[in-house]
Amino acid sequence: MQATKSLELRMPATLMDEARFQQFAESQQTLGIALETDADSGASLHIAWFYIDLNESEKCDQINAALTRLGFASDSITLTVLENEGWETAWQKDWRAMPVGQRLWVRPSFCDAPGDDRIDIVLDPGMAFGTGTHPTTQLCLEAVERVCLQQAPATLLDMGAGSGLLAIAALKLGAGSALAVDMEEESVEACNANAAINGVCLDAVLDDTPPVQQFDLVVANILAAPLVWMAKELAECVGDRLILSGLLIEQVDDVAAAYIKEGLREVRRDSQQEWASVELIRS
Repeated sequence: MQATKSLELRMPATLMDEARFQQFAESQQTLGIALETDADSGASLHIAWFYIDLNESEKCDQINAALTRLGFASDSITLTVLENEGWETAWQKDWRAMPVGQRLWVRPSFCDAPGDDRIDIVLDPGMAFGTGTHPTTQLCLEAVERVCLQQAPATLLDMGAGSGLLAIAALKLGAGSALAVDMEEESVEACNANAAINGVCLDAVLDDTPPVQQFDLVVANILAAPLVWMAKELAECVGDRLILSGLLIEQVDDVAAAYIKEGLREVRRDSQQEWASVELIRS
């Protein structure tokens, strides 16, 4: 459903974790959500957009009331009516091109290509998660780059692929092939579209469980709970190396333990702000 007017909600990410924010937004029939991170300060904001099916003040009151029931004061959030602006492209106001790691440059199509020899990755995520701005995505990109610069994998699995960013980066860094799996149709569409934009070829599959085959490198930037739930199936996909993220620092021990139990060995942890990634190998 598209409206000429929509309501944009912004709140500090420190007030609510991503999973809870998504649940809240969906309970209010969100049109879409995003996470925006300031490249200079590192501060993150949750953003959600809502169709205005009532008058503007009634819709604002409805969202405020729902947040108040959860214990959040109205002065901790910002509500803005977007006039004649599609919610689908509202995130473009604040997304800029950015360098990641040693060689990567991630940008929306409306920003300039890098002026140096960085590898240019162009994204149009649409409703899919993954613009490269979130700390967990940056951690994954840096890990993928490091692994590929050491020895590019012949095969890669990107589980919970979102926009396909990680798979596309790996392919541009020399990976032989990539399978992108996601449970959302919008993400599968975004993976295919972004692969075409970047001139690479990947397979994008709609599924919520890991495939029954092994890959040299497996990456999964999801959330702690689903990573633990799928530990057995995802660990079986690992031929050599596994990179996990989407984790708060305090969640890493539990997630790593679930994969160590399945025969993998932890070799590295990295963190950015309150977020972390963990790397494991097959023993």
